[in-house]
Amino acid sequence: MLAIDIRNLNKKYPNFQLRDVSFQLEKGYIMGFIGANGAGKTTTIRSILNMIHIDSGEVRILGKNVAEHEIELKQEIGYAFGGFEFYTRSKIKTLTDVIKKFYANWNEETYHSYLRRFKLDENKKVAELSTGMKVKYSLALALSHGAKLVILDEPTSGLDPVARDDLLDIFQELVLDGEISILFSTHITSDLEKCADYITFIDNGQIIASSEKHEFMEAYRLLSGSESQLNQVKAQLISYKINSFGFTGLIRAKDFDPSTNLKAATPSLEEIMIYFAKKEDAYV
Repeated sequence: MLAIDIRNLNKKYPNFQLRDVSFQLEKGYIMGFIGANGAGKTTTIRSILNMIHIDSGEVRILGKNVAEHEIELKQEIGYAFGGFEFYTRSKIKTLTDVIKKFYANWNEETYHSYLRRFKLDENKKVAELSTGMKVKYSLALALSHGAKLVILDEPTSGLDPVARDDLLDIFQELVLDGEISILFSTHITSDLEKCADYITFIDNGQIIASSEKHEFMEAYRLLSGSESQLNQVKAQLISYKINSFGFTGLIRAKDFDPSTNLKAATPSLEEIMIYFAKKEDAYV
């Protein structure tokens, strides 16, 4: 059974639209969801959670249509985001006492184990928490009711490197038994290089690729050469930068001809995102 199955999702706004968004996440894996600001990540996540009305397409969670089984499925979904900006004058304990009543499988022992691990004082008010602590509180709530699918929207923003590394360990522990799946949207692509199994890349409202992480990265090459060599590959490049040594540019591996004698390397996730963003800038 698929944890997430999105088919031909369309949503049109005055200045933006999702166009035929389709991807699948198998149970027991972590999928990194990447794209520049405004690419459509949050709109897609809101569609998955049935927080917005889609124009067409279908979203299935754990084999069930989310529009038809929303209340049932939301018992199975944990959602955490990069901040916690409501009921800020309430104590953590007061807020949790309200939230846990919505979940049939709330586990008090699990919740308190995360409070200890995250060093959260439940007598503190939300307003007294740092950005990182708000993220940790959001995660403690998301992970304490037996969720089978965890959706994370910028969960590591505001965290220091040590805290981020601890969270990545938790995410990898969660999927070990194959029962929990994670959709992880973030700008911190180095986190995904450490923990993601799959990558889905959205650009300007369309899915560019969705595949196993290493397969995704190996589908591109980062080329470098002299400025005079640029003309050999310029037409095939997704985008490029001119620098004091010549140029660097991103190309699809299938379009690269090794006989050009250009230096070629496998790009990082961040580099792929940057060069696709430069392609968009060229049309502004």
